Amino acid sequence: MESKICASTIKFGNNIDTDVILPGKYLILVDPYELGKHALESLDTEFVNKAKDGVILIGGKNFGCGSSREQAPIALKYAGVKCVIAETFARIFYRNAINIGLPVIECPTISETIKTGDELSVDLETGKIQNLTNNKMVQGTILPPFVMEILTDGGLIENLRKRLNKK
Repeated sequence: MESKICASTIKFGNNIDTDVILPGKYLILVDPYELGKHALESLDTEFVNKAKDGVILIGGKNFGCGSSREQAPIALKYAGVKCVIAETFARIFYRNAINIGLPVIECPTISETIKTGDELSVDLETGKIQNLTNNKMVQGTILPPFVMEILTDGGLIENLRKRLNKK
């Protein structure tokens, strides 16, 4: 994974919970691509078509609240979401996203400065978020080096495999 991500945005509001990200009836699916086909379908029936070429998802406060299902960030990743930026995240969603290799950045002012369709450039190492549509820059959280390593390796499992193979 590269440390810079460029894509258009799809914006949602506050309290987007894991049941909305991936409804419980799809938890029987094991193929991540099948999970991705159902991401956010109750909020936007066209989300998967909009996201398939790669998007940055923008959320408000408490993104990913609800249950601790790791299938929610998996569904987003395999639907085409390159990164999720939100004002705040539910902690378990935040960590699950990192564990499966989906970049997440907190940015308290993101909802004020981004609209659906804006083109963004996100630098994961510095936390700088450049809106290429309106030339505004905002500062998100800076991901620590160990998180960047996990993301670069494609998730926690691959990161652990890599580290164990070095020994």
